[in-house]
Amino acid sequence: MDSKIAILGGGNLGQAIASGLLNDGFKPSNITVTRHKIERLEHLKSKGVHVTSNNVGAVSNAEIIIVAVKPYNIAEILEEISTALTENHIIISVVSDFSIQEIYKSISEDVPVYRAMPNTAIAVQNSMTCIAGDSNNTEAYTKVESIFSSLGETILIKEDLMDAATVLGACGIAFILRFMRAMTQGGIEIGFDAVTASKIATQTVKGASELLIQNGNHPEAEIDKVTTPKGCTIAGLNEMEHQGFSAALIKGIKTSFESITK
Repeated sequence: MDSKIAILGGGNLGQAIASGLLNDGFKPSNITVTRHKIERLEHLKSKGVHVTSNNVGAVSNAEIIIVAVKPYNIAEILEEISTALTENHIIISVVSDFSIQEIYKSISEDVPVYRAMPNTAIAVQNSMTCIAGDSNNTEAYTKVESIFSSLGETILIKEDLMDAATVLGACGIAFILRFMRAMTQGGIEIGFDAVTASKIATQTVKGASELLIQNGNHPEAEIDKVTTPKGCTIAGLNEMEHQGFSAALIKGIKTSFESITK
């Protein structure tokens, strides 16, 4: 795709999106990233990406606008760029807890608006990105979907599920990494050095994911394949459940969701 993209907000997620686009072969000269402290974008600038603190200028020179600022800044940023928007622009917000209707209230131009919730694995082209917006606008939606499908998997959801998508897909990265840290620590306790334990845990999680992706099975179906009567796997699983493993994870997901929807 040859469209020019402006990423407003070069924080962790904005930088991850830019890195993912570059890794997918997107032309650096077609990407602009904005941030108040542009010196923190030097690594992107060195790759040919335009970096600037001028949001209006970035919008004027792009077709697709990805808004990746903090939630408390988005209304101000949208009002700032409003005068630079034309009917040829497409807005994609990756900001949580700010609806499409609220976006329209902050801009003067009637342009296609979408919300997308990727996770930081977008930097390595393995994000799970949930998209909400007008899928009937085929041309605009195709462009939005093509950006994120090149950076991982995408799924179209209803906008009222975007908060849930934030928790399950974006916060979920942290939940899984915390599990992997604990798995590594357990590996050290039973004799491995930290590097070896981490490598085994990382590849095991990757392999488990691929089993579900490629086979399309329920997790329990794959668990059954490695739980033999009186075996070590079922002994470990049962002890984890006695200690509240599944309940703690479910409660954590619900607590994260409740913190967004308060």
